[in-house]
Amino acid sequence: MERSLETQVDQAVEAWLRWVPRWEPSTHRGRVAPCRRCLGSPVLSAAGIGGNVPHGVQHGLSTRIKTIVDHAVAEYTAVNLPMLQGELDQQAARNRARAYRPAEDLEPEYEGMPLDPDPVPGAPFLFTIAGMADEDAGELPPLPPLSDEAKAALRHEVALADDYANVVGREICGLMLRHRLRVQAAISEYVEPQIEAMLAELTEALDSPFDPDTP
Repeated sequence: MERSLETQVDQAVEAWLRWVPRWEPSTHRGRVAPCRRCLGSPVLSAAGIGGNVPHGVQHGLSTRIKTIVDHAVAEYTAVNLPMLQGELDQQAARNRARAYRPAEDLEPEYEGMPLDPDPVPGAPFLFTIAGMADEDAGELPPLPPLSDEAKAALRHEVALADDYANVVGREICGLMLRHRLRVQAAISEYVEPQIEAMLAELTEALDSPFDPDTP
């Protein structure tokens, strides 16, 4: 597993490095809620990405690494955790039955991100993408109930899957250390200059707020 995992991490980092030159700062209003996938991520820390790096840059890497962990846990579950696998299969069948699945097949930079922007006070949405997806999901029949014994067994298997995910995550953190310098170099070359330019533009606007030439 170690060699395969190493190869997957190498490929994920290479894909992120190819994407970083295309990154541009967001021009829309930032979100209030922090991203639980990126906030305090040990993988990002191992890669040398600090909290001062724009979230979009962080998310593009953390999502690619999460995909590796998810695949490893899925393989482990299929072989060792039959009850959990059965529940996942039922949920997957329910998802396939949904006609509207807006969160699927997104690029890594957008996967797991909120489907809708934060609402503006006093200006409610007529509809939201997440709301439409929830309405579609609500039309599906519920999953069959579980006995108390089955619930306890399922919780045990979920805990085993979580433990395995932590093992894989620690292994990946070690592998990320060898990419640390290249990741930081990419941020210095492509990300930091854009942030500095934005700060310079903001400073100039604040220094001359009544300049008629200032947009």
